[in-house]
Amino acid sequence: MRFPFSQPSMPRPEAVLPGRAEPITIPGAHFVNGRPIAGPYPQGYEIAEFALGCYWGAEKSFWPLGGVWVTAVGFEGGATPNPTYRESCTGRTGHAETVRVVFDPAVVSYETLLKVFWEQHDPTQGMRQGNDRGTQYRSAVFAHGPAQLAAALAARDAYQRELAKAGLGAITTEIMPAGEFFFAEEEHQQYLAKVPNGYCPIHATGVELPAGFALTPLRVVE
Repeated sequence: MRFPFSQPSMPRPEAVLPGRAEPITIPGAHFVNGRPIAGPYPQGYEIAEFALGCYWGAEKSFWPLGGVWVTAVGFEGGATPNPTYRESCTGRTGHAETVRVVFDPAVVSYETLLKVFWEQHDPTQGMRQGNDRGTQYRSAVFAHGPAQLAAALAARDAYQRELAKAGLGAITTEIMPAGEFFFAEEEHQQYLAKVPNGYCPIHATGVELPAGFALTPLRVVE
């Protein structure tokens, strides 16, 4: 079920929900591959975090990639500490529904993850994806370190040129250094593996991100 009571703009400071000091959950094993969602993660692996609309379907988009060790869904980019799913859907936390991807950079590059991110949603829609409207559905890249930030900005500029050729509008994606990531409740982790017919459409534009943007080679093991 998707909740309809969300705001189309970021909440004013006085309207932000207070949240709580303690995490709402510490997730266990990944439903698909059995690995620990909250870590510890293998040494040398990296974290990438993306918001591209409904996180149920967004998380699933990264599962086929070789080199992706584990994924998780949660909330990032807002002001409420340790929000619940229902709280985020009110529009009063400021968080975006976010996918965490833990990956082996020796096998799959961050640029390959960016390609999935850009091509699996419509980054021109502002605070929405299709009929899902609200701050939690906005497009964002939360970069871990300057290399990820530079790659995300380069990919944005390259993808904007391709979108313009296709007659689509300006990218509204936020690109910023990663903040604190709050894990969503257990029931939302790997939701579409648990509920294969669950609602969560992908709003891809059909426009491809050209390989020429990449600062390092696009590499992926199927």
